[in-house]
Amino acid sequence: MLPSRIGGQPLRMAASRPRVGHRPSSLTFSPARRPNTGGSRSVSSSSSSSANPSGTAKVKIPPRLPGMAEDDHDVEKYLRENHQRLFENNKKWAADRLQQDPEFFTRLAAGQSPEYLWVGCSDSRIPAEQITGLEAGEAFVHRNIANMVISTDLNVMSVINYAVNHLKVKHIVVCGHYGCGGVKAAMTPKDMGLLNPWLRNIRDVYRIYEKELDSIADEHQRYNRLVELNVIEQCRNIVKTADVQHSFETNRFPIIHGWVFNFEDGSIKDLKVDMKQMLGGIQKIYNLTD
Repeated sequence: MLPSRIGGQPLRMAASRPRVGHRPSSLTFSPARRPNTGGSRSVSSSSSSSANPSGTAKVKIPPRLPGMAEDDHDVEKYLRENHQRLFENNKKWAADRLQQDPEFFTRLAAGQSPEYLWVGCSDSRIPAEQITGLEAGEAFVHRNIANMVISTDLNVMSVINYAVNHLKVKHIVVCGHYGCGGVKAAMTPKDMGLLNPWLRNIRDVYRIYEKELDSIADEHQRYNRLVELNVIEQCRNIVKTADVQHSFETNRFPIIHGWVFNFEDGSIKDLKVDMKQMLGGIQKIYNLTD
């Protein structure tokens, strides 16, 4: 049985007119032309002469990116060239490091023994080493949206386990920042799709401190305070882990710190997290050292 449709379109059956006394041995099928559904492509062929009498194809010109010359619309070429600068920067950085310290890369290749575990936000404006003056090899870094420490996130739990048990870090810093998009999204009572499970953890922080937050009339100040409280709760989540509790009981480290970075002046605010007090406050329920 011959199909009547291909690709959702009806088939047009065109057979050559048979000569008298001749029986055709085959049929020629010509699929119907797919209708033009529009979309972002703006290209016309020479067959649509009524819409484009000249018969020339119309090509959509992509918008220029910031930094491109006014008459340049070759976005792919610009991105390739712009990307290449990273390798040039790397060569310059490596040469500068060798000039300043000939043994720098020898020490890096020998292994790492950082003093700090940094749990920060994925925001591109907060490079941990640059804002603290740390060098390569001095901080083990984990970053995610809104600097969260969630017990079901095997990524951050694995980082904490490795940093505490194998690297023997002495400090764990949770660093948030004012103007955090993740915290702002959590303050918005609407469906965020795929982000919902992640943002719910920040919304839970709001629920815990609802009275304090709702008492702040100014929305911007309330937003900033939720950023701070979220950092404090993530510090508490780190204290709840068995790895940290066992290490602190045996070694008296790591020490947990809660910080917030301010874009307006580049300063870091220390939230003065008291780890011993925090540990004592959760051990009734979360004690994992017995």
